[in-house]
Amino acid sequence: MKITEEQKQSLEKIYQAFLNDEKIIRMKKISMHRGSNCYIHSFRVAKRAIKRALGSFRKNINLELVLLGAILHDYYLYDWREDKSKLHGHGKNHPYIASENAEKDFDIPIEVKKIIKSHMWPINFSEYPKTREAKIVSIADKIVSLKEALTSIKFKAKRKDRYLEHIKSLF
Repeated sequence: MKITEEQKQSLEKIYQAFLNDEKIIRMKKISMHRGSNCYIHSFRVAKRAIKRALGSFRKNINLELVLLGAILHDYYLYDWREDKSKLHGHGKNHPYIASENAEKDFDIPIEVKKIIKSHMWPINFSEYPKTREAKIVSIADKIVSLKEALTSIKFKAKRKDRYLEHIKSLF
C-alpha cells in the first residue's frame, strides 16, 4: 500500500499526540509480558500494525483506524497482577474495559472500539476481527506479545531505553 508524505505526517501527528498524552502515559505504570509495560507494548504494536498495513497489497486500509486501535487496544488502566479482583478473566475482559476507557477519554469512532474489542480473538471467540484493520491490529498484538513473552526480563531491563527510543516516532 502506498502512502503520501501528507498521510505520513498526519499519522505521525496523531502518534505523537498519543505518545505524549498524560492519560496514555499512565500506561507506563502497568506491567505487561515479563517486564514490559503497557505503554511500550501499545506503541510497539502500533508501529508493527502500521508497517504491516503499509506492506499489504490491498488498498483502502484505513491507517488512522489501525493506528488508533493499536495504541488503545490495551487501554484498560489497571495492573491485574496487583489487583487480584481483576486476575480472573483478564484475558477476556480487558478488551471491553479498554474500549470503554478509550471511548470515555478520547473521541474515537465505533470502528476503533470494534478493533479494541476484537484484538484478543480467539480467546474472545465471539469477538472475531471482521475488518482488515482489526485483523492487522490483532496479528500485530500477537507478534509483539510473543516477542515480549519470549524475551527475558533481564534482557528487557537492559533494552528499556532502546525500546523507548524506538517508539519515539512512528516512521
